[in-house]
Formats: sequence, C-alpha cells, structure tokens
Amino acid sequence: MHEFIDLLRSLTDPDKLRALLTTVFSGWWGYALLFSIVFAETGLLVGFFLPGDSLLFTVGVVAGAGDLNIVLIDIALIAAALIGDAVAYQIGHRTGDAIFSRPDSRLFRREHVTQTHEFYEKHGGKTIIYAKFVPIVRTFAPFIAGVARMPYARFAAFDVFGATGWVISMTIAGYFLGGVPLVRRHFEKVVILIVLVSVLPVVLQILRNRKPARAAATVAK
Repeated sequence: MHEFIDLLRSLTDPDKLRALLTTVFSGWWGYALLFSIVFAETGLLVGFFLPGDSLLFTVGVVAGAGDLNIVLIDIALIAAALIGDAVAYQIGHRTGDAIFSRPDSRLFRREHVTQTHEFYEKHGGKTIIYAKFVPIVRTFAPFIAGVARMPYARFAAFDVFGATGWVISMTIAGYFLGGVPLVRRHFEKVVILIVLVSVLPVVLQILRNRKPARAAATVAK
C-alpha cells in the first residue's frame, strides 16, 4: 500500500514523474502507463482516488520539459478517456436491468435512475461535457448515463468534446505554465486552483438552474 501511494504521488510531481518515465517506464511504456491510468479512471470505475486533473497538468509540465511529445500524449490520453467512458457506459447499460430488477436495491434505488435520466434530458449533452471537469463525478457519469439509457450516439458525440477539452486544457496549461518559477514553487496550489477553475462553470450552471426552480416553486405556492 505504501508503494502504491508513493506511485500516486510520483504521478503528480513533475520531477518524480519525469524520473519515472525515463527509468522504469521509458519510451512507449511511459505512454502506456499514462493511458492505463486515464482509462482506469472511468473504464474500471475506480477513478475517484486517481489524480486525474493533477496528473494531466503534470504530464503537460513534463511534456514542456521535452520528456514527452505533447501531440502524441494528448492523442493517447484522449483515446484513453473516450475508451474508458465507452466501457463504463456499456457496463451501466448492460447491468442496469440486473441492478434495478428489484424495487429497492442495496446499491441503488430506481428513483435515482429516473432522476438521472430526467437530469440528462433536461440539461442535454452539456452534462457529459461538464462532468469531465468534476472529480468523482467524472468517474461515474458515463456509467450512470448507460444505466439511464441515454442514447449512445448522443452520449458519444458530447463525450468527444468533453474528453478532448479536458485533456487538452489540462495538459496545455501544464505545458506552458510548468516552466514558470512561481508555478514550480507553488505547484500543488496551482493544481488545486486549476481544478477549482475547471469546476466553476458547473457550479454557475447549477446556480442558474436553481433560480427558475425556486421561482416556479414560489408561483406554485
């Protein structure tokens, strides 16, 4: 367990990640390692403890230092995110009926599926795009979309924009900001700030949606 935690820390430290990619995981092994991590975040439904945003930013920093090809790594990570999302969607789609075969399941409730489906129907495909920028939600959104029977073509169309925007924005930010001395000195704080900024549009959208709901509730009274 201690070694696993050390590995996770290495993934979010530019110097340690660079050392990892030039020794143990040199060459294509490094790309394969990063591909596997991004894939696992959604494809294996275990990404809630993986360093998604901070990893991508760190990858950008390492690419800016010349240890990774920014174009190749972005293509690989976008593919990993899309494939992982597709797998999670299919898991949700195929197991949904089994999980919700009873009125009240240990893991879920039928009402949660209904609410999720209504949420997707109300907010459209932008829900999938927003989910990419929110930790934890990013892990389970494709699975829930599959359970809620969101049409796959619709899901995939928006997922392309979400995955591409997420990977490119985070890696490019690291690519250009990683060489700034102030950023290097306060690297962890910068990563946290980037995560907060990425979540901000989602928060604003939720607040906008609450205003009409409150107004409607007031009129109903």
